[in-house]
Amino acid sequence: MRNRYIYITLLSILGFNAETYAQAIAQAPRLVVSITIDQLRTDYLDTYAPLYGHDGLKRLLTEGKVFTNGAYNFTPVDRASAIASLHTGTVPYYNGITAEEWLDRQTLRPQNCVRDQKIGYSPQFLGTSTVSDELKMATNGIAKVFSFAPTADAAILSAGHAADGAAWISSGKWVTTTYYRPLNQWLSGYTRLFLPDADVNKTVTDAALKCVEQAGMGNDDKTDLLSLTYEAGLQMESYVELDRQIAQLLNGIERQIPRDRILFVITGTSSREEEEEGNQERYRIPTGTFYINRTANLLNMYLGAVFGSAKYVEFCHKNHIYFNHQLLRQKNIHLGEICSRSQEFLLQISGVRNVYTANQLLTSDSYLLESIRNGFNVEKCGDLIIDVAPGWKLINEDTLEKSSSRSAHVPFPIIVYGAGTKAERIQTPVTVDRIAPAIARAIRIRAPNACSSEPLF
Repeated sequence: MRNRYIYITLLSILGFNAETYAQAIAQAPRLVVSITIDQLRTDYLDTYAPLYGHDGLKRLLTEGKVFTNGAYNFTPVDRASAIASLHTGTVPYYNGITAEEWLDRQTLRPQNCVRDQKIGYSPQFLGTSTVSDELKMATNGIAKVFSFAPTADAAILSAGHAADGAAWISSGKWVTTTYYRPLNQWLSGYTRLFLPDADVNKTVTDAALKCVEQAGMGNDDKTDLLSLTYEAGLQMESYVELDRQIAQLLNGIERQIPRDRILFVITGTSSREEEEEGNQERYRIPTGTFYINRTANLLNMYLGAVFGSAKYVEFCHKNHIYFNHQLLRQKNIHLGEICSRSQEFLLQISGVRNVYTANQLLTSDSYLLESIRNGFNVEKCGDLIIDVAPGWKLINEDTLEKSSSRSAHVPFPIIVYGAGTKAERIQTPVTVDRIAPAIARAIRIRAPNACSSEPLF
């Protein structure tokens, strides 16, 4: 008899635990909305706060968990590399997206990060899984995943490999790719019937609300994922208009799904502000112009004097220099030797702060090189990377490329809102590679396959 009571008690405890576990699983968000805002800055966001309404950015800042000092743990950062890092939870060294475009060594032509010669556009260069990919695998393809953005790289990289669809704006029309199969009928119809507004943020908001409503997102207990990209701009008016669109998005989605079953995650791509032409000279800030094409010609002349006349530098792209590997093999010149000699020569040129070799970045464990190494990928980067002095302009007269060197960190926020998140403001610096594992934990799936960071929340 006594054993019988013990048996019944154990069954009751196990039943209670099973019920508690089931309730925990059921409370995972029904919808995750990942919002990336290009050029979003914490200082601008706070400065223009008095101009916001109560339902948009102000609501996020007062009711959400706000990390005010977000950062990327690699350099350089642009929109494509930022979004890839956000969704893979790792750096370009692993995910392969070092920039919006890089030099293809086979053709010596720039390669766009999502351009696919066979089908137009695809995530073929994204070398790791994303949160959305892991969600698709965890739900056996049942979860719905969509992405909307002003540009192809933002839409496709945030959608990942296994999404139901991604759409972006090009030449005044919505554009999609046939990469995502089977072709989603709702998305196909929407992009044919609806033309984008002049305001790209409004266009993304409208598409997002229609997707949640008509594609049935958040209708069951299988978590769905919606990725959106907005643009913040650098002017007060752009932040005020962004606030209106965020308010419309939050209100529109919350009318369809309870707030405690939606998880919003908002962050930025790091500032890409360009210096005004002549502004530094006006205020007597040290500056200069570094001509990468002229430097490559000088380097060729120097290497010709050392190893014999030939065109050793095959191409230069941005601040990367590429050697002719076939020529080096023919002349029996070791790549390490020519890189070492080139490094010594280039460091004597005005405007060059440092020169890194590919081998140096691959083998060094120096903390000082960590950020540059994280942004490096052996298949996408050059044999030499020139670090131009802060404030200097880099110009390639052959390709008409222009860029500015700026080392100063411009913080941006990471905001978590909804799904029972408590309001909090956190000043501690955090990196965006922690967002993907945090979302994965919130919806109870594995983190992306190259992600090794601690979850942010």
